[in-house]
Amino acid sequence: MVSEKLQQQKSFQKLGEESDLSLEVVILIILGIFMLIFGIVLFEINTDKLPYNPDSAYGLFLVLVAVQIITMGKTPLGDLRRSWILILTGICMAIVGMISCFISGLLTEIVRLLVGVILLVGGINLLIQLFTSKKKAKTWLKNHGILTQLTIACGLVYVIMIILGLITLLPDVTTNPQTALFLIIYGFSIFYLAWCIQKVVRLYLSREIRNPALNLSYSDKNTSKKPTNFFQEASLPLNSALLILLGVLITLLGVLLILVTQGLLSFSADGTYGLLMVIFAIQIMTLGKTPVGSYKRSWLLVIIGIVFASFGIFSCIVPGILTGVIYLLIGILNILGGTISLITMFYPILRGIRNPPEEEVVLPSIIKKLLITNTLLNIGTIAFGLSMLLIGIVPTIVTAGILVIYGLLFFILVSFLQQKIDEEDEIINYENPSDTP
Repeated sequence: MVSEKLQQQKSFQKLGEESDLSLEVVILIILGIFMLIFGIVLFEINTDKLPYNPDSAYGLFLVLVAVQIITMGKTPLGDLRRSWILILTGICMAIVGMISCFISGLLTEIVRLLVGVILLVGGINLLIQLFTSKKKAKTWLKNHGILTQLTIACGLVYVIMIILGLITLLPDVTTNPQTALFLIIYGFSIFYLAWCIQKVVRLYLSREIRNPALNLSYSDKNTSKKPTNFFQEASLPLNSALLILLGVLITLLGVLLILVTQGLLSFSADGTYGLLMVIFAIQIMTLGKTPVGSYKRSWLLVIIGIVFASFGIFSCIVPGILTGVIYLLIGILNILGGTISLITMFYPILRGIRNPPEEEVVLPSIIKKLLITNTLLNIGTIAFGLSMLLIGIVPTIVTAGILVIYGLLFFILVSFLQQKIDEEDEIINYENPSDTP
């Protein structure tokens, strides 16, 4: 009994410890969950026991690929310089995926062909690179151990990518149960690859590099005031990249809802809010940012993120089952999150008014701008949450307007955050001037 209690205590302590999962591993875990859930439910979809929305399923896959491109520069063509032009390409891909999730039947064939090409061409290209690049299999196989397993995992994932690419482009070549089996194998292969990458990260990279909560900004630290070159490395931290994605999603959703109210488009609530849940999950697992505040990026938060991702993925693939649950969950979380954030922001200010300091504190201009923007953003968050809970009471056109304003505030916030980073870098450069002219 005593030993069992000690084991339980150790388990609880482990859940509270900070997670060291890298961004790449987090996205692979979510992609693996997507493939696994897709494969399992496809058996039931084949027997007509469950409904199926191919548009949002393909759209979600495109958004996950876009997240890799925007945050890490990882593309189906291999690892590329994370330039502004590459980020814009990723955003365009994300927009296509989002529209497919939001509106059923609009881009069905386009997204199917796009996903098929990404899987087929990407799998072939990555498999060739694996065995021809001097920095990959040729070097890894000489070191044995985990690097040999990494080679096997990569090869397995790329081969199944090619098979699934062919199946997506030529859906009549297999039956649904056979496709489901390949999806399940692909899901487990991705989990195996994620495990190998995490083991390599722990063995070969320093703590600062591998831990997103510490220094996983995937950005160029040189933010000098030179004219922007769209082909140079982009200085865009992970937090800003995810905020941009949220801004694009919410603004686009608001604009499309306006068209829905005119009867011009058919809206898919399950795909829309399922996708939002998945993006929430990425924020939770990589940054510890939840809809109700930011916390230490513990293993418990990682588990919560996995639950969010699973709900969102299932909702995207299978419409109509979790609709009410997700509406309620997103509505409550947004209201709580916005309220808690406002209290957290203004309580110290009110306390300062009641007990003013001896010397007047003057806030920098950029801090004032961030404070105002965050205030408006939290008010928008509460309004969005209320609109989710009051569906049928609040007119759709009003909800659309709220979403457009709410989404645009994310872009304003990112611009101010980037300005703050630039000002901090200028101070650092001034205090520690470079020896080179």
